[in-house]
Amino acid sequence: MKIEILGNGGTICKTLFCNALEALRETGKKGRVVLVKDMKNILRYGVLATPALIVNGVVVSAGYLLSSNEIITYLKSSLT
Repeated sequence: MKIEILGNGGTICKTLFCNALEALRETGKKGRVVLVKDMKNILRYGVLATPALIVNGVVVSAGYLLSSNEIITYLKSSLT
């Protein structure tokens, strides 16, 4: 599983990154979390608001700071 956090690397993006790590750990699934700060890569997803959460190439959320519990919900739905 690949989880990408799109943003400028500020506090909110780093918090979302940590929340995504925690969510991945709590689900017990293997994967990696990557912080993407390059604007070309961000725009390729069509995201206009950051931070954005991408799970396996699919935009899950944009413009919101999700909690680890909210991310777990998305991870579980993407696993089924």
